[in-house]
Amino acid sequence: MASAPTVAIIDDDEDVRDALCELLEVMGFICLGFDGGSAFLSEFSSGRFDCVITDIRMPEISGLDVIDRLRRIDSRTPVIVLTSAMDEYSRQRAEASGACAYLMKPVDDAMMLKALQSALAGSAFGDTDPHSDAG
Repeated sequence: MASAPTVAIIDDDEDVRDALCELLEVMGFICLGFDGGSAFLSEFSSGRFDCVITDIRMPEISGLDVIDRLRRIDSRTPVIVLTSAMDEYSRQRAEASGACAYLMKPVDDAMMLKALQSALAGSAFGDTDPHSDAG
């Protein structure tokens, strides 16, 4: 059997990072937290992470810049944006850069897990049930 998927969590808010890592670890994922884009990019290597979850507003390197840099070196790693940035520009830029999902903080655990499962299944065109949580 394949090993558990490894997920990178990039957020400058330690409480958010820790809570999300705890949730994902309970669900069977391997989770590594990073306090910003610089820390993540210095540790990144192609194939190391099965998915990246990033905040947008962070010091030094924004989550949008992380996505852009990641796309230049590895276009296959799925990215989920988890942010409090409600502006349409950020949403459109994340989408144009290939983000799989744009979720608002605080996010419901079930919604986060559904987005993560969909992102991980992306190579299979996201085999998800179109009737689940349709409301």
